[in-house]
Amino acid sequence: MSITKTHELHKRRFSRNVGVGLLLAAFIAIVFGMTVVKITSGDVGAALQGKSRVENGD
Repeated sequence: MSITKTHELHKRRFSRNVGVGLLLAAFIAIVFGMTVVKITSGDVGAALQGKSRVENGD
């Protein structure tokens, strides 16, 4: 137990910070997932196995 009592304001602020942190983590995961899909042209399975084809632009 701490020497001083935690004020009710700190408890509310902590829960708000946890919520904002979870939203930030979800946003980062979505952006990362979209980036992976864009880079692999939607063929994630082949990219993970190293069988993705290289397109020359011809």
